[in-house]
Amino acid sequence: MIEIETAILIIAGVLLFELIVFVHEFGHFITAKRSGVKVNEFALGMGPKLIKFQKGETLYSLRLFPIGGFCAMEGEDEESSDNRAFGNKPVWKRMIIIVAGAFNNFILGLILILITLIPSEYYASTTIAYFAENASTTQYLQLNDEIKYINGYYISTGMDLSFALATAQSHEMSFTVVRDGEWLTFDKVPFNVITSDDGKEIIQRDFKVAGIKNNFGTLISQTFKTTGSTIRMVWASLIGLVTGRFGLNEVAGPIGMTSAISQAASAGLQTSIWNALGNLIFIMAVITVNLGVVNLLPLPALDGGRFVFLVLELIRRKPLNPETEGKIHAVGLILMLLFMVIVSINDVIRLFS
Repeated sequence: MIEIETAILIIAGVLLFELIVFVHEFGHFITAKRSGVKVNEFALGMGPKLIKFQKGETLYSLRLFPIGGFCAMEGEDEESSDNRAFGNKPVWKRMIIIVAGAFNNFILGLILILITLIPSEYYASTTIAYFAENASTTQYLQLNDEIKYINGYYISTGMDLSFALATAQSHEMSFTVVRDGEWLTFDKVPFNVITSDDGKEIIQRDFKVAGIKNNFGTLISQTFKTTGSTIRMVWASLIGLVTGRFGLNEVAGPIGMTSAISQAASAGLQTSIWNALGNLIFIMAVITVNLGVVNLLPLPALDGGRFVFLVLELIRRKPLNPETEGKIHAVGLILMLLFMVIVSINDVIRLFS
């Protein structure tokens, strides 16, 4: 029975992932239409077309592989004499169209996080309310301390607290707290560690934080704070990947995300189908925010890379050569696809090992 429910939740996860893609591409689509740009095709999925229909000037299609989608605008990557081409519109309009996809991802993330928070009776604060017996952190920390930074990472929510502790590279950490209105920093707050079966050291948190009662005001506040925490968590993870703090084994592609969805569903089903669904929705919230942040990176083929070219056009007061820009984006796309292949191979190896 649990296997059937898990399979259903995985299917729901795939559908939610396509919802994330749809929301992103719809951001480009609707702002393009409102800006008078001709949209040649709006597609959900990649690969061969399964379903297609023409409405007005736009072809709408559903494609075989549920791993993405696109909004193909006239004159987006090549010159066009059509006055409704993307490249012939004012720079500020093109900027809005480019960032609209990521903006929609952040809005969807906000909504999904709101949904996951509604059932909670209490939310985790950042104020220490309890220490375990023989807690090592009491050498520096006290009850009612409000945690503000851990190893320089800003702490606004329980998610920030968990992320900072989970990614710490030492069992001795820097803490900044507010105590009786005074800001205090302690450089070497010690934590006990335990060794897991695979030899990995795990930091033991020896304190608990106070709860925040769920009401309309705290629900809205926590929704915005948690969304902000998710954005910062994704950004910190990307920086960690670039600097080598995190390895390739900690990067997941579509296969890895499916595995994570399955694990979250299975863990939630140990208690109830609603907990499993809550886990699934939260993962999707993280994925949609992740998609929004990654798409805004100033890299060729991504929305952020296209935005950089528009900024350069605004500064130079004339567009770059469309052919040159198209070649740069093509190279970026090839490199991105190559990276995704490497990540997917790593996902498979990790899945079976």
